[in-house]
Amino acid sequence: MNIHLLVVDGLNFIRRMYAAQPGEDGPERVAGTLSASLQSLARALRNADPTHAVAVFDGEGRGWRHELYSDYKAGRDPMPSHLADSLPAFRAAFSEEAGVGNILIERVEADDIIATLADGIAQRGGLVTILSTDKIFIQLLSDRITLRDHFSRRDIDSDTVKTKYGVEPERFVDLLALAGDPTNNIPGVPSVGRKTAARLIATIGPLDDILAVAHTIPGRTGEMISHHADAARLARRLVSLRTDLQLGVNLRSFRLEK
Repeated sequence: MNIHLLVVDGLNFIRRMYAAQPGEDGPERVAGTLSASLQSLARALRNADPTHAVAVFDGEGRGWRHELYSDYKAGRDPMPSHLADSLPAFRAAFSEEAGVGNILIERVEADDIIATLADGIAQRGGLVTILSTDKIFIQLLSDRITLRDHFSRRDIDSDTVKTKYGVEPERFVDLLALAGDPTNNIPGVPSVGRKTAARLIATIGPLDDILAVAHTIPGRTGEMISHHADAARLARRLVSLRTDLQLGVNLRSFRLEK
């Protein structure tokens, strides 16, 4: 059987749906979000036509990135309380009404679970569609792994990445290592923005090559990279998705009934 797994970035999906709903945080807005989410999930299933589907959620507790860098994700706005309290109901509805099971592992971020699932299926010759607007998944793009922006109804492919960020998907981690990832409060190298980072990657190569010759890069850019090489290496670790988790799940449990 040719496997095609649709992986839904659960919180990304739900919070985008919630943001589109009118009104203040409360039961009515949550109920509207749940209804809209189920309708939108059904559309995603029709469009992708996968053999298997799963929604993945962040587990409770601080994970390895927080242990490595205590300010990871610091300053983020908290999830609206009524929505946070209703997440178990969303997971149950996805499973019972849409037929899409879910994975949640304590102290493990959804991003790493998604990366592990996608990499494993791709290595077995299957296809994976990741439903998310999170740019972090760009690093996974391949001929077997697709990133789908469900809300703009388009795939994020190599050409899209090259046009927007100036690098190929396989160098996207290096771009964030240099320029940082403000969304997750990862600083990178001070004074090095994405355009500068992309130019350095295009002219010199991957991060390690840039760090090795930083002392030869003229002006403040070379000086800052030389002085903040450890910050760049730390940022690279933080933005690199893990693909080696032991998930303890059986893919057959996520097979869709046709």
